[in-house]
Order: sequence, then C-alpha cells, then structure tokens
Amino acid sequence: MSEADAQGFDAPRGFDRLAEAFDSLGIVPETVEHEAAFTVDSARELRGTIAGLHIKNLFLKDKKGTMFLVVAPEEKPVDLKRLHGFIGAKGRLSFASADAMARYLGVTPGSVTPLALINDVEGAVSCVVDTALRDAQIVNVHPLRNTATTSVSADGFFAFLDHIGHAPQIVALPEPDAAE
Repeated sequence: MSEADAQGFDAPRGFDRLAEAFDSLGIVPETVEHEAAFTVDSARELRGTIAGLHIKNLFLKDKKGTMFLVVAPEEKPVDLKRLHGFIGAKGRLSFASADAMARYLGVTPGSVTPLALINDVEGAVSCVVDTALRDAQIVNVHPLRNTATTSVSADGFFAFLDHIGHAPQIVALPEPDAAE
C-alpha cells in the first residue's frame, strides 16, 4: 500500500517518486492537511500558523513556448510585464494552460508546486526562484496537491531540485514600480 493510499486520498502523479526522493536525500518533511486551497489568500486561512516561508508559484510560458515555474514568497508582488528580462525568456510571459500544467508538472490548477518538477522528465520547465528562498530556514510547499502544506528545510528544498535535475535560476524577481 502506498503512503497516499494509507492517507486516504488519490495519489497525484509522482507522489511515490517524491517520497523516494525525499527519503534518498534524508529529507523528513512535515505535512499539515487542510481543505483545498486554490489561492494564496485561501491558503493563508486554511493552513493555520505554520512556521517558515510560504510561497506562490507561477507557471508561465514565453512567446516561443518555453515553460517557466517561478517561485516567490507569497506576499511578494511580481511584475509580470518585466519578468521576462530577468529570467531570460523570449518576449513577454503569459500563464501556461492547465493542459500544459498537467502534461509537464502532473498537477492541476491550484496545486502548482516546485515539487511537481519531479514529473518534468523531459526537462521542459525552467525553475526560477526568488532570492528570498535562499535566506529562508523553512520553505512551505504543496505536496503535489492543494489539500496540504509540506514544510522542508531550505537546504532540503534546494537539494531536492538539484537531485531531480532542476537546479533553479536564483533571481531577485522584479516588483511592480510604485507608480504603477
């Protein structure tokens, strides 16, 4: 019986591989179950007071179809109009489709997480992480589903991304100008 079956939910694609990767890296995550959270605001209400840095994830594509998963602190506004110039995208960025999300990340809208990069076996998605995550002690993410929050050390978070071949580009993500 898989861990997902034991917890009483349908395992998202890659769940067993995620558990294996954590185990092989010695990462012992802490997971808090909650109702489904589809937005940052609803996540804040549902998760309670979990210590550490909480993130938001933007699954984007550029005009050439290159996919990016941009990870930022949940409270940080990100200037999508200027972001392409900071991450090497070809032209302006737009949100990728739910179909692309399912194909490359194996998750549904509301469940986007950097842990889903374990499903990007083609290496089609570039991971971009805000510099604030480097300074965090604990990073909180969805564990491939939006009905829980998983806490891992920042060192474990970056080790996981390296382990699955998605070492992130670490960038000070642009915030909108105050005049906008």
